[in-house]
Amino acid sequence: MSQLINDPEFIARLQSGDNSAFKSLISSYHNKLLIVARAIAGDVFAEDVTQEAWASIYKAIGKFEGRSSLSTWMIQIVSNEAKSRLRREKRHSSYGDVSDIGQGVDPDAFDSSGHWSNPPAHWDINTPELMLQEDQLRQCIEHTLTVLPENQKAVFLLRDVEQIDLNEIADTLAISQANVRVLLHRARLRLMMTINHYQETGEC
Repeated sequence: MSQLINDPEFIARLQSGDNSAFKSLISSYHNKLLIVARAIAGDVFAEDVTQEAWASIYKAIGKFEGRSSLSTWMIQIVSNEAKSRLRREKRHSSYGDVSDIGQGVDPDAFDSSGHWSNPPAHWDINTPELMLQEDQLRQCIEHTLTVLPENQKAVFLLRDVEQIDLNEIADTLAISQANVRVLLHRARLRLMMTINHYQETGEC
């Protein structure tokens, strides 16, 4: 779906009102949008926000002009919905777990492309992309992602999966770039621990 979502024919199907195409889109992206909604609005409002976002996406898809990727466009919609809900509820999303910046976070652990700057010596592979080719390791990483705090998961998803620029992530989640970097490093370091353990033991 990651390639199909930006296929002009698939987008044309969405814009023509093809319900089967829209159902495929929801099936593939609902959880990702839900993660972003939770990171901004919290668990209480996340599902409602995501449903509202899907309604907005359905209504606005005909106006999508391709100035950004469709996934980025949808993420911005759910972000706007979440922020609007917070304003209505007069609440504020908490990113308190970035207050202890520097605790176990090595700012030089990763380069700008997301690869390890200095991978541990015992690693046979130094890029996450190649390591994900192993099914068992992929399962371990997917499990780790499920237990990450929602804000870390959202930043990791937006940066390392969707390849969205750090500036845009900061704007989407309404946090500073410094906090984006901290959350991203923490998510990556947690994944690195999972990968290290797998490399050493062959188990999650």
